Amino acid sequence: MKTIIKSVLVAGALSFYACNSSNNNKPEESTANQASSAEATAAGQSGVQDDVSNPNVVQVAVKSKDHTTLVAAVKAAELVDALSNAGPFTVFAPINAAFDKLPAGTVEGLLKPEKKEALIDILQYHVSVGVYKAESFTDGQSLGQVNGGNIKITIVNGKPLINGKAHIIASVPAANGIIHVIDEVLLPPQ
Repeated sequence: MKTIIKSVLVAGALSFYACNSSNNNKPEESTANQASSAEATAAGQSGVQDDVSNPNVVQVAVKSKDHTTLVAAVKAAELVDALSNAGPFTVFAPINAAFDKLPAGTVEGLLKPEKKEALIDILQYHVSVGVYKAESFTDGQSLGQVNGGNIKITIVNGKPLINGKAHIIASVPAANGIIHVIDEVLLPPQ
């Protein structure tokens, strides 16, 4: 009988030790997971690493040599995470040459921290919620933009013109919407 009790106690002690040892490892793993999770949260949606899915609108723009000014503006306005979300978005993306058409010093001025709200307003005027393909635009169509304003589509020679001056150069699908590359910066009405 004493042998059985000793055997049970030894088995119990070994089980307790084994469980306790594996529990000691779990907090370290948990802490590592929490740190990794905290880093992902701190970085926001744009910090999510995904090499399998199609790129989102921000990732497409970042890879374009013709959109470096737009990307710098989106970063300065802290809109990278918002535009990396699921969407869907239609983004009218001015090329660098479009920004060059603005009066001298305009872009540099908008990138200053004290002009962040104005920059956000302008950038949000380039974004619609939903996916609007160029071939679906109709003459006289009005699209609500994220900043609360509207852009107007007119059809000239069978092609859409935005606010009477911006031409769509190309349209690029993205995981969370579509990008219409345009040759003008759209400025919200005052």
